[in-house]
Amino acid sequence: MDWQSLDLFNPTEEHKMLRDTLAQWVQSELEPQAHEHDREEKFNLDLFRQLGELGLLGITVPEVDGGAGMDPIAAVIAHEELSVSDPGFALAYLAHSMLCVNNMSVNATNEQKQKFLPKLCSGEFVGAMAMSEANYGTDALGMETTAKKQGDKYILNGQKMWITNGCVDDSGTPADVVWVYAKTGESNGRPQISTFIVEKGMTGYSVGQKIMDKLGMRASNTAELVFDNCEVPAANLVGEEGASTHHMMGNLEIERVTLAAMSLGIARRSIEIMNKYANERKAFGKNISRFGQIQKYISESYAQYQAARCYVYDVARKLKVNGTGNRIDSDGVKLIATPMAKQVADNAIQVLGGYGYVGEYVVERLWRDAKLLEIGGGTLEAHQKNITNDLAKNI
Repeated sequence: MDWQSLDLFNPTEEHKMLRDTLAQWVQSELEPQAHEHDREEKFNLDLFRQLGELGLLGITVPEVDGGAGMDPIAAVIAHEELSVSDPGFALAYLAHSMLCVNNMSVNATNEQKQKFLPKLCSGEFVGAMAMSEANYGTDALGMETTAKKQGDKYILNGQKMWITNGCVDDSGTPADVVWVYAKTGESNGRPQISTFIVEKGMTGYSVGQKIMDKLGMRASNTAELVFDNCEVPAANLVGEEGASTHHMMGNLEIERVTLAAMSLGIARRSIEIMNKYANERKAFGKNISRFGQIQKYISESYAQYQAARCYVYDVARKLKVNGTGNRIDSDGVKLIATPMAKQVADNAIQVLGGYGYVGEYVVERLWRDAKLLEIGGGTLEAHQKNITNDLAKNI
């Protein structure tokens, strides 16, 4: 089945080469370890560093800063192809390349970029972004982590929760670089949120706990990060105090589009598995693909996948790495694509029957991984609210 025939999905030879290179790497390197690392809840750090060798850990970073200098379509291709095999690994890649590295490339000073981006792009450093807290997720402006300036440094206090790449191994080693949002005061009754680059080894920065026994995305590490009188040099403040709303909103667009791209990879693999199985498995003397009930699952899954894929790539085509102010469609693609992926994986389980319910046939893992995409990067309910509010402005 040819999934790469339309120019919308591979608009240039560079994009096509990226997809082909990644597809080969996924089959030879990522696929053989996916089931084991999901079962053992382990992040494959060595394999992650290989993406640095391929030039993909800074996929949207200009070449002068050590990156590949590619566009949001390339980022979508990377996330789709990785998620065909191992969405958990792809989530770790997203947290590093989009939430930390892309954010830094767009918003940091030249000095900050020179200090951190080459090592983040090569894979020597693993990056993360810390915004969510135990009591504050969608309501990011309600965060309780604070930063107070004392001389030539800031003192951070608080805990961040559900941080992908918050730790990089079982011993609780923290991420090398974390893009951290913290409250630095109030203005006209509104919280002022500021951005800090926190480095491994800074006093007061540690991993509280590695979060285990997740439903899905088990091949990516999730952790609580603790900032206990954490001393951060003033030079690690990004921009001005109170400038983080701009950082967050701009980067959320590419985050949501690449999360939607992960949904495409999950759906595509699920369709491939159920299609192959339905044309091999026989019942009552014929392939089960001949039965209307099975045809419904396969055909509707394919149509829903293709519709979502066209929307995702069209939005990516118009997107810039620093966001475009098109929140309505970055919300829209995630609102449509993430439930689609879960439903398609569910359809695949139904087609495979008992075989779909066990890990050997992959689709149960894809189904589990798909659920997180309806929550992370903004819940479905948040997207519904944002889209409705944005549409109302156009009346």
